[in-house]
Amino acid sequence: MLKKTISSGVVHKVPADLRHILISNQALLTVWEEITPLARNEWLCWIESAKKLETRKRRLKIMSENLMAGKRRPCCWAGCSHR
Repeated sequence: MLKKTISSGVVHKVPADLRHILISNQALLTVWEEITPLARNEWLCWIESAKKLETRKRRLKIMSENLMAGKRRPCCWAGCSHR
């Protein structure tokens, strides 16, 4: 099995659920790799800051849709406090 390298953010690493989504959608993975490490970090922090599983799943879906629509960062979010 070929292990695919997926770029992380500046602070945050790609979690398993997001990794699975990216590997299963080549177009989304391409967009993910084209955004900056800071932009990836913002998405990762936004997803990981969800307190409930259903919120996390919804954020993963929103991230996928927004990236495919050309949006580079989460909308209406203060940003990652970890950088």
